[in-house]
Amino acid sequence: MSFGGPQWPQEPQQHGQQQPYGQQPNPFPGAQAPQTPDWGALADASAAGRRRKRWLVIGGGALATLVVGAIVATAVVSSGKGDETAKNGSVTPTGSAAPSDSATPEPTFSSVAPPPPPNPKDFISNETKDKAPLSAEGLFPGKKLTMSGRAYKKGATSSTTNCASVTQGPLGSILKQNGCDRVIRATYVKDGVAITVGVAVFSTEAEALKAKAQAKGGVAPLAGSGVGEFCRATVCLRRSNSIGRYAYFTTAGFADGKKVTTADRPIYEASDDLATFAFNQIYARGRTQASAAAAAPGE
Repeated sequence: MSFGGPQWPQEPQQHGQQQPYGQQPNPFPGAQAPQTPDWGALADASAAGRRRKRWLVIGGGALATLVVGAIVATAVVSSGKGDETAKNGSVTPTGSAAPSDSATPEPTFSSVAPPPPPNPKDFISNETKDKAPLSAEGLFPGKKLTMSGRAYKKGATSSTTNCASVTQGPLGSILKQNGCDRVIRATYVKDGVAITVGVAVFSTEAEALKAKAQAKGGVAPLAGSGVGEFCRATVCLRRSNSIGRYAYFTTAGFADGKKVTTADRPIYEASDDLATFAFNQIYARGRTQASAAAAAPGE
């Protein structure tokens, strides 16, 4: 089988008179013979049809390409709102993605380290910096205190510059020799236990440390405001400690005068609670003054 044109009929083989090419004998004498198809014209028409079909396919593909290109161009224009056209006709993105002629400045850092925050202990270690008001109510505020879930009721308070007058045993002379400026006291009671805490104030930390190391005897118990005399002519628990320019002392015993022994746990708990409370109150003075100094460094 061949492609590309109509099939040409084979020339008939007949005996006798040979017919012209492409013609058949007329089986009906006297009648006009039927018209034989023009096979050459048909071939030309078929070739022309194929050519038209090819041009239609090519033209349709070109048109489709133009349509797709137009759609892409429209999408680029639509998504590039706000873009700017460069001088050479190309589209240059704007905003954060666009290159900038000017370099972004680099952050600079100071090579000098910031000063450390003030140390609260510095403000309670020397009278030149420890300028906050000082009073019995300031150190021992309110009518009661609670430590470790144990509540104590406050009794009497006092403040004096005669440090030796509010002590027992050798402590008075020790305070005086080391330059004691003032003693502030407060008494607390809980379940038959009475405790007096006394805070001795010195000019420097060195004086307070020396007084603590030499301490003997104790701070005198403070009665009044509902608390009777205690720790007089009996055994009581006496302790001492210091922080900064403050030395603090506790005297704890039974309100009824009973002798204290090492087995009396409530006495030791009360002494620990009041000593911790005194420490916290003194340190709070330093923390408050350090915060104020940090907020106004130029003053």
